Amino acid sequence: MTKPATALLAAAALLLAGCGANPPEAEGVLEPTGQTASSAAGETKDQALYDRLPDKVKKAGKLVSVNNGSFPPYEIAGSDGRSLTGAAADMADALGRLLGVTIEHVTVDGLPSSLTGIASGRYDFAIGPIGDFPDRQKANDFIDWVKEYVVFAVPKGNPHGIRSVADTCGLKISVMAGGSAEAVIKGQSATCVKEGKPKITVQSYKDQPTSVLAVSSGRADAFFSSQAPLTYFVDQAGGKLELAGKGQPNGFDDLYQGAVVAKDSPLRDVFKDAFQKLMDDGTYDKIMDKWKTSDNKLDKAGINLAKS
Repeated sequence: MTKPATALLAAAALLLAGCGANPPEAEGVLEPTGQTASSAAGETKDQALYDRLPDKVKKAGKLVSVNNGSFPPYEIAGSDGRSLTGAAADMADALGRLLGVTIEHVTVDGLPSSLTGIASGRYDFAIGPIGDFPDRQKANDFIDWVKEYVVFAVPKGNPHGIRSVADTCGLKISVMAGGSAEAVIKGQSATCVKEGKPKITVQSYKDQPTSVLAVSSGRADAFFSSQAPLTYFVDQAGGKLELAGKGQPNGFDDLYQGAVVAKDSPLRDVFKDAFQKLMDDGTYDKIMDKWKTSDNKLDKAGINLAKS
């Protein structure tokens, strides 16, 4: 095995360990470098935003954010199951300071657990970013802070010549189980068969590290997923992987992702205004640039931007 391949396997193994370190749920407080969580909260507090928080949040002095722990470069759970790094973790830290509260992070197993936990009030929100789709808006509201694109991670040189989702007939494509990319690639497989072409062998995995390892090990021809995390994995692959299908719709309309709160939660508009302030003061740009997600920036935060 080459050194780059070994590095990729090690990186993915670390992420997998973080996802399953304390199943089904592990709780921890994000502590910014050089600061405790409590000292960070309130340093740049916006009193007007703080005043709009629900009384129970003010009394508790914290907000509980749920995550799946496996969406780099946004969310990367530590191997101890109690820490979180990534662009979303930095954004949560900035939000906490702005709102004058501590953000407590909880890792759960899978997106359905996150969404139902938020809708039921078990968790206050998810920093995400989580895909905003009309069907998900029935029980939750989305405060969108990124725009995403769905592309392919393929072996270096793109041996199968994938330029868009239309080029995947007869190939083995890995996807995240239950995600929108899975539905799109299954639909494309049906289209292939209708056109007299070989079907797509869809390989569904529960997390991104396993999905990308399927490509690096040769079990899959490509991994179909969001561009931001795929960019992260390609960077970690030491030149063995590259992106394909960039600049194409690939079966999707405009794809927004964001923080999630319960439907009609009073936190919704507070978060929207808080995100906008981070955008206006340059904090958002610094975080997005740091984690190489500049292509995913929005000029303005929005609520439920996905339309049917």
